[in-house]
Amino acid sequence: MKRVLFALFVFSVGLNQHTHAQDERKARLPDPQKLLEGEKFWENRDFAWYRQNIPFFECPDSDIQTTWYYRWELLTRHLTYGSPTSGYSFTEFIDRPFWSGAYGAISCPAGHQLQEARWLKDRRFAWDYARYWHKTPGAQPRNYSTWLADATWGVHQVHPNEPELLKLLPDLERNHLGWRKRHFDESAGLYWQTGHDDGMEFNINSRQTLDILRGAPSYRPTLSVYLWADALAIAKVADLAGDSEKAKALRNEAAGVKDNLQKKLWDPRRQFFFPMLKNDEVDKDGVKMKAGSLTYQTGKHAGSDLGRELIGYVPWQFGLPDQGKGYEKAWAKLMDPNGFWATYGPTTVERRDPMFLLQKWCCWWSGQSWPYATAQTLQAMANLLIDYKQDVVNRDDYVKLLTTFAKTHRKNGKPYLAEAANPDTGSFEGHDGYNHSEHYFHSCFCDLVVTGLAGLRPGDKDMLVVDPLAPAAWDYFALTELPYRNHRLDLVWDKTGGRYGLGNGLHLLAGGKVVASRKDMGRLEVKLPESPMIKRAADPVNFAVNNDGNYYPRVSVSSTGEGSVGVLTDGNAWYDRTPPNRWVAAAGKEADVIVVNLGVARRISEVALHVLEDTDLGIVAPDKITLEVWDGTNWKALDGRERHPQAPAGRRANRIYLDPTPITRARITLSHPQGKRCGLTELELWGQLDGPYTPAPPPAGNLAYNPTGKGFPKVSASHTSRYDKVERANDGVVVFGVQPNNRWTSYESKNATDWLEVDLGQPKKFSRVELALYDDRGGVQAPEKYSLEVWDGSAWQPVKEERRDPAKPTGGQFNSIRFAPVEASKVRVIFTHKGQARSGLSEIFVWE
Repeated sequence: MKRVLFALFVFSVGLNQHTHAQDERKARLPDPQKLLEGEKFWENRDFAWYRQNIPFFECPDSDIQTTWYYRWELLTRHLTYGSPTSGYSFTEFIDRPFWSGAYGAISCPAGHQLQEARWLKDRRFAWDYARYWHKTPGAQPRNYSTWLADATWGVHQVHPNEPELLKLLPDLERNHLGWRKRHFDESAGLYWQTGHDDGMEFNINSRQTLDILRGAPSYRPTLSVYLWADALAIAKVADLAGDSEKAKALRNEAAGVKDNLQKKLWDPRRQFFFPMLKNDEVDKDGVKMKAGSLTYQTGKHAGSDLGRELIGYVPWQFGLPDQGKGYEKAWAKLMDPNGFWATYGPTTVERRDPMFLLQKWCCWWSGQSWPYATAQTLQAMANLLIDYKQDVVNRDDYVKLLTTFAKTHRKNGKPYLAEAANPDTGSFEGHDGYNHSEHYFHSCFCDLVVTGLAGLRPGDKDMLVVDPLAPAAWDYFALTELPYRNHRLDLVWDKTGGRYGLGNGLHLLAGGKVVASRKDMGRLEVKLPESPMIKRAADPVNFAVNNDGNYYPRVSVSSTGEGSVGVLTDGNAWYDRTPPNRWVAAAGKEADVIVVNLGVARRISEVALHVLEDTDLGIVAPDKITLEVWDGTNWKALDGRERHPQAPAGRRANRIYLDPTPITRARITLSHPQGKRCGLTELELWGQLDGPYTPAPPPAGNLAYNPTGKGFPKVSASHTSRYDKVERANDGVVVFGVQPNNRWTSYESKNATDWLEVDLGQPKKFSRVELALYDDRGGVQAPEKYSLEVWDGSAWQPVKEERRDPAKPTGGQFNSIRFAPVEASKVRVIFTHKGQARSGLSEIFVWE
C-alpha cells in the first residue's frame, strides 16, 4: 500500500469499525469555556490557563465530570516552580513537610503525579518533573516506593522526547541500581520493603510486629512490581540508545522478578497476592511469625482464609500477571461487600478481616478508603478488562468503582480530597490536617478517565488502541483536545447521533478530522502518522522565584495587612483562604508598591501577578496595575505590548507581556479600589536564559555572614529550640518556609523575651541590620516588638535614630532597621514574644 504523508491507516478489529482518512464532517464538539463555566467550585478561575493546558471531558455522570475538572484545579495547587534550573515539580501535601525533598516533592506519589501531568498539553510540566528526580539537589527518589522509570516512559509515550530520555538514561540506571543495592535480596529474587516506606504506615502486617508504624522488611507485591516495570522501561530506553546488551540484561532481571513474584507471593489457596516476611518476626505478645511466610500463614491468625489487602491488585497495574493461570480469580473480592467494596471504598483491607480497623487519625491502612490505592486498583482493573480474558469483573464494575471514587472527592457537598476517607460515610475526619492534607495530591484521577473510561491506551509506536470502558447505555461522552504524540485527539460517543454532528457511534478525530468510527461501543485500532517534528523554543524561566535561600531575588512591599511577602516567590500559586498562601496589603491605603530586586539584569518578557479576590473580606482586584523598571537613575514606566486579561481580574494570573527587556529591579503599583485591599499569591518574572543559570551574588558588606559556623562572627541566643540551630541565623541562607529548616527560633522557651546576639570578634562600623523574621502562624510568630542594642565595651546600649521598615515586626519578610552609625564588637536583638508564641528568624544581616 502506498504511504501518504499524514495519512491514517486503520486496522479493522470488527465489522463496525470504519476508516475515515479524509472525512470532512464538521464535529460539534463541546465548548471548553462553557464546560469550565458550568462548574461552580472554582477557587482558581484562571480559565485561560485551563484552556491552554488541559484536555476537556463531558459525560452524563456529573460526579465524574465535576471531579475531572476539580482534579485539574487540585493539580494547580501543587504545581511548584522550584528554581530556574529545576523548573516545575509537584508537592504531595499543601505544605512542605520536613520529610519532603527539595521544593516539597515526595517520591511516594510521583508515579501517579507523572501519569496525571502527562495529559497536560504543554509537555514541560511532566518532563521537568521527570528530570527533577534525578537532576535536582535535595530530591529524594528512593525515600518511598515508586515507579519513576515506568512513569517517565509513560510521559514519553504521550509527549515523545527521545533526546531528553537518552540524557536521563544514566540517571534512571543509577536510581535502579540504588534500589537494587539496598533492597534486592538475591536469595529470594525479590525486592523487600517496609510498609511505612511503601506509603502504608499502620497496616495489618506491621501491626503484627514490634514496630507497628514501620513494620518488618517484607517482599511486598508493590516495590518488586514497580521495579519490574522500571527495569522494562529502562530496557526500552537502552534500545533507543542502541545498547542491546544492557536492554537484554534488564529484561532478564525483570523476568526473574516476575517469576519469583508469581511463585512466592501468590497463595493458590486464598487466590491472592500477599506480602512475604523477609525475617522471623514476633509481635508484642511474643507470638512468632516465620521468615518466608505470607500474611496470616503464621502468627496470631495462622491458617486464616483472610489477610487480603488492596495492594494485592498492584501487579495488574503494570500488566505483570500471566494470563490463563488463574490469577484473575483474585478480583472476585473487589466488588464483594464482605471483601473490599464499600459506599466510599474500596477499603484497604477486606471488611471481614480480623484486623480490619477504622481510625480517626493519620496513616492507618487497615480499612480506610485510600485514594492512592484506589487509583492503583482502577488502573489495574482497566488493564485487566482491556488486556486480559476473564469473567470475574466486568466493565460496569469499573464504572461503578470510578463513580464511587469520584463521589469520594467531596466535603460538605463541594469537591475536595484529603489523605483518606471513612469507607462508609466518606468523611475525611482525622485524615484532613490543617495546612497539610487539603486537596491532597497522592493519587491520579484524570489518567483513569483517559486510559480507562475513555480507553485511550498509550503505546510505544504510532499504533493507537482505543477501547472505552464507558457504558454503551450512556447517551454521550466526549474527550477533547487531548495531546498525544504531537497530535490533538478528540474521542466522542454519540448514541443517537444528534449531539456531536458525526452520526451515531464512537468517533476518533485527529487534527479535527474523523479517522475511525464504529456504530457500537468497542475497540478501535488506529495507526497514526509519525509524530510530526515540532521545533520548540527554549522554555522561559521564572527569575523571581527564590526557594533556595539566596539573597536575591528579593521582594519588598509598602505594607502588609495579612500573610507574608515571602510566599510571593515560593513557586506556588493558590487562591484558597485556608490554608493561606498570600500577601495582602494593609487597609486604608490608596495604593501599594511591590519592588522586586533580581540582583543582576535579566531579560524579562513576561510579568505575571496571581491576583487574589475575596470580595466578602474586602480583597479585590486592583483598579490598575502599574509596572516600572529601574534604569540606573530613575523609575521608568513600562506598559508592555499586551496584557491578559486587559483589565485586572482576581483569582487568576494577570500577565504583562513585554519585548525582552533587561531588568534588575521592577516596581509594581497596585491601585486599590476605594475602601478595598489588594493581594497576591505569587509574582513571576519570566524570560530566556542567555546561558547556564547563575544566582545573583549577595551584596558585599554583611558583617554577620559566617557560612561555616566556626570562629567569628559568632551567634548565640538566650534559648534555641531543640528543632533548630542558632548557627543557621548567619549562614547567609534565608528560608521563610517550614522546609528546609534553616532558622533559629526560641520555640518552647519559658521566657517572655529572648535575645539573639552576633559577636563580630572585634569592633566594626555598621548602620543597618536586617532581620528575616520567621513565622509559621503557629508556635513561632513575628514578635510583638523587638529592640536593637550594641555593646559599647562595658554595657549594652540602644541604637539611636532608628528608622524601621516595616514599622511593625512582620514575619515572612525582611525587617530593616537603619540607625546612626556605630562602632561595636557585638549587636543583639531582644524579642518580646507575641502571646504564647515564640520568636525566630531565618537570618540576621549586619551591614557596613
